[in-house]
Amino acid sequence: MDSSNHNSYSSNGHGATKLDSSTTKGKSSLVEVLDPPAPIAPPLETVEQSPVLPPVPTPPKSSAKKYLILGALGLGAIAASVFGYRWWQFASTHEETDNATVAGHVYQISSRVPGTIQALPIEDNQTVKKGQPLVKLDPQDYQVKVLQARAALVAAQRQAEAAQVTITQSGASAQAQTTEAQGNVSGAIASIAAAQAAVSEAQSGVPAAEAELAQANANLGKLQADYNRYQSLFSSGAIARQQLDSAKAAYDVALAQRSAAQQGVNQARAKLSQVQQGVTSAQAQLESSQGGLQKAQASGVQTDVDRSQYAAAGAAIAQAQAKLSEAQLQLSYTNITAPAAGRIGRKTAEVGEQIQAGTPLMAVVGNDLWVTANFKETQLGRIHPGSVVEVKLDAFPNHVFTGKVNSLSPASGAEFALLPPDNATGNFTKVVQRIPVKVVLDADSVKGYENQITPGMSASVTVEIE
Repeated sequence: MDSSNHNSYSSNGHGATKLDSSTTKGKSSLVEVLDPPAPIAPPLETVEQSPVLPPVPTPPKSSAKKYLILGALGLGAIAASVFGYRWWQFASTHEETDNATVAGHVYQISSRVPGTIQALPIEDNQTVKKGQPLVKLDPQDYQVKVLQARAALVAAQRQAEAAQVTITQSGASAQAQTTEAQGNVSGAIASIAAAQAAVSEAQSGVPAAEAELAQANANLGKLQADYNRYQSLFSSGAIARQQLDSAKAAYDVALAQRSAAQQGVNQARAKLSQVQQGVTSAQAQLESSQGGLQKAQASGVQTDVDRSQYAAAGAAIAQAQAKLSEAQLQLSYTNITAPAAGRIGRKTAEVGEQIQAGTPLMAVVGNDLWVTANFKETQLGRIHPGSVVEVKLDAFPNHVFTGKVNSLSPASGAEFALLPPDNATGNFTKVVQRIPVKVVLDADSVKGYENQITPGMSASVTVEIE
């Protein structure tokens, strides 16, 4: 018998392993283990002494099972290779994180003035539009304040009008008095000039009169001496009576001339005294006119005071207008409206409740939503604004939303924490930081989900990178 057609066996002391001569060169150890064991052949010495047994054929079922397992392993390896390649290709062109939430504008509604809630025309979770009334406070107290402010404004306006009339009247009167006083001053100055001229004239007349008096006295002395001499001559009979009478007449004329000259001196002196009194009177009139001018000028000062009062009245008007505007503004605050379109949430206000300024009443969640994805800083190298994003929300696992990267946060989330870390103190441990990335969803991808997506929902974000 040819030994190549027989199966040979070897023993390792613990069991037997089939060694197929046709497969020992190309088969792996795994195939050898999976091949079911064949009956153990007797030792060669026994074969020579006993009849040779025919080889036990391999069951066909075991061979089919072996090929099925090999095929499954091959398919598994191929599938793993394809999956691994695709995963590597996907991971090299995408960055993803499940540390993401839906965010949006949440408007906290509170009152800006104290008051009593009179009406609440909305309910929790209700959709509202921008400017829609949310809360109405009792407006009576603020309406009274508006009326008071309006009355104060009218009073201030009346005071300003009265001050304006006073300014007009006092200004006209002061102008007339000033003009009159200035005319009186000018007249008094002219009178003083005329009186001074008369004084000068009178002063020049006194010496002339005194000169005439002196001449008259000289003539009188000469004629008196002639008359006395003629009397002696007449007594001695040396001259005629006619010559004595002529001397007497000349003496009388000289005496009359001296009296006239004396009167002229007295008149010149009296005239000088009179014109000097005129100067004094003109000076007194000038002082009186100057006093009138000062009084008129004082009236002008009073006009300036009236103008100042009018300016103060104008300031009072502005203040009253400001108070009226403030009162009207506070009255408008009794109607609280929605700052943006959205839905009502966390409503705590009730009709009849007394509230203070700043008391939270409800919140309006806006319709403008986005996703905040917190990527590790090691993932941000190729993420830029405008990158395409796929978003999956935990609430809708079977729907993929699309969007784009809007912007990256200017600082890590730790920097905005209440107690930011300080690596300069204590023991330093390097921790990979996360940077918030704002993702804006496409309007077409959220159609039909507008009223179902709410801020705070968890999300998984995948960014396509270059």
